[in-house]
Amino acid sequence: MALHVEDPQVGALADRLAAIKGVSTTEAVRQALQKELDSIQAPDEMSRRVREALEVVRALHAKHPPTGQVADKAWIDSLYEDD
Repeated sequence: MALHVEDPQVGALADRLAAIKGVSTTEAVRQALQKELDSIQAPDEMSRRVREALEVVRALHAKHPPTGQVADKAWIDSLYEDD
């Protein structure tokens, strides 16, 4: 499929990106489109990873339920006291 860009500003941007990256205009456009698609799809991947992390936390809570104890400064300081 051919892509014809009629807007001179878009063509100039594609040419500028190609020159900066040292690639053809076609490759610069391909990379830019791929990068944009990847950024749009990234939230789906992030959501999946967050769900997986929540599953791990839930499993840890099931195996080792919270005690309700608070790890405040006094408690942490007590860990370093000599008996």
